This record gives sequence, C-alpha cells and structure tokens, in this order.
Amino acid sequence: MVTSTQQRDITLRGLTERDLDSVVALDQANIGRARHVYHHKRLKAALDQPALHVQFACEHGGKLVGFVMARQLFGQFGRAEPALRLEAMGVASGEQGQGIGSALMSKLEAEARRLGVAEIRTTGSWRDHRILQFFDRAGFELDKVLVVDCPVRGDRLAAHEGDKVLAPGHLTGFSTSEIDYSPSKGNDFEALARDRVDLRTLKPEDTVHVKRIDESVTGRRREGYIEHVVQEALTDSAVRLSLVARVDGIAAGFIMARTDFGDFGRPEPVAVLDTIGVDPDYSHHGVGHALLSQLFINLAGLQVERVETMVSRENFGLLGFLYKLDFAPSQRLAFVKRVS
Repeated sequence: MVTSTQQRDITLRGLTERDLDSVVALDQANIGRARHVYHHKRLKAALDQPALHVQFACEHGGKLVGFVMARQLFGQFGRAEPALRLEAMGVASGEQGQGIGSALMSKLEAEARRLGVAEIRTTGSWRDHRILQFFDRAGFELDKVLVVDCPVRGDRLAAHEGDKVLAPGHLTGFSTSEIDYSPSKGNDFEALARDRVDLRTLKPEDTVHVKRIDESVTGRRREGYIEHVVQEALTDSAVRLSLVARVDGIAAGFIMARTDFGDFGRPEPVAVLDTIGVDPDYSHHGVGHALLSQLFINLAGLQVERVETMVSRENFGLLGFLYKLDFAPSQRLAFVKRVS
C-alpha cells in the first residue's frame, strides 16, 4: 500500500525490483563503494520469499530518496519470540536530516505491529557515530546480548590435528541450561575426527530429524523456524549454509548458518551462526566439534573471512567455549527496539 507523510509530500511504498539501480546508487553515494552484488542478492531473496522480508522505499518528487530492508526472525539465536531484523537502511545525502529516516522507521514499526512482532533488532559498529545517533533518536536500546566473531580458518577445529578444546555436548539456542560443558569420557574428541562423522549438506528428508533434535535440546517445538531455514537452504545455497551430521547412519546433529554479503554497510562477507544442535544421546562424541570444523572449511572455500554469532551476556559457559576457539567481542553492538 502506498502512503504519503504530512511533511514534504514524501511517499512510502514497497521496494521493488525496479528500484535496484537507485538503491545501489544511493548506497554508493553514502558509503563510497558500489554494492550491486549485495543488493541484488538481498532483493532476490526477498522476491523468492516475500513473506519473510519487509522492505520499503521512500520517494520525494518521483525520486527514490531512502530505503529500509528488514527480515523476520523466527528462532535464530535460540529466541522463542519472532522479531524483525533491520539489515540495511539508507537516505540520500541531500535529503538527510529531513525526517526520511524517521518516516521509514515508523513504516517499519507499523508493519511489525501488523505482523504481531514486538521487537526490531539490529547491530551497528561502535565507530559509526552517525548510525548510533540515529538508533538513539529512533528509540533503540542496547540489547542484552554480545556479538562475538572470529576470523575463518579451515583447520581451526580439526580435532584430529591436535586441537585440545572440548566442544559442548549440545550447543543450541545459546541458552545456559541446555549446554553441557562437563568433560568428555576418555579422549573422544581426539579419537573422533571428521571421518567418523558423516557430514553433508541439509536435504529435504533431513527436516524431520532436525525438528526432533531441536526439540530434544530446547524443549520447544520450533517447526516454523526449522521449516523456514530448511526452505531457505534449499532455495538459495549461496545464502544459507546448513549441515547435518550422521553417526552410524543416524542423524545426530545439525548446524544452521548464513552468509551476509554486506548488511549494515559491512565491507566484507560474514557468516552468521544461527543455531547448532546435537542430539543429547550423542553428546561427548565430538559431533558439534565436527559440525563447526566443517562449517569453517566450507566458509573458507567461499572466501568468507569472519563468522559471528550472538550470545547472552550471562551465558559465561558458552562465551568461554567460543573464546577458546578465538572468538572475541565484535566491534559491533546489538540493539533492540520494542514495538508498542
């Protein structure tokens, strides 16, 4: 639906495929480089799965002067409640300070309310003072999670090559009550190696096993989220990286990650780790370790330089585990805005 604000005859409407060149040009003028590939991938994903994406354009005098792009979150990072993730936003340099950004945020909030979503989440570099000031004016607050990341190196988690870091038995939902950091019996993590676990790309027939493992660990039925990430993995393997681990032919674990080719103006591609789960019956068998190892190898092959995730500030066990794998606090901060 097209609406107009009361100020300056600004028109807000849905972002469409014909806006691609205008969005790329506006974005390039703001950040100093063209990101046609990123915006093309972002728009393609939105066209393939329109129900999952929320994006609007702002016009003034028949010219695109601003845009906002967001997507729905259903279960990433172990969250039980849906949210909108604000991924990209821009206002033409000559139009900044004229209320366009506020109008786009108001439109996004209205859409969140229509969808029954209570929160809008985003991240930003602490060095980007302009965007931090905008988040402040828009009513965002610091989220109660930490963004942690690390450089990608394919051999980082190769247990059979001497890595002495224990992987958690089941690390899903990033909830402290669901992670077992007790020592493994014997030296299973060294004996396992990746050749004892069958690791493969997620397939449609794996969906039922992923749902089973996720529920056994989280204690919640998250069928909508699981079906969403499986469908995304099958629709666009260039965006979603999802693996399933089998031991003796039985599905024992899974990992869900996606590539981010430029959200929030990032100059380099980043992988975002959403969920990793291991069947409790296979804890202390190195399944989670093998999944993470293979994910890093795949990311290195895609020339993705960093992987990041979000962890509750109080989840000291998981933070300690990640820090041992060279994760560290990111230069990005997490923000949340409650939608009334």
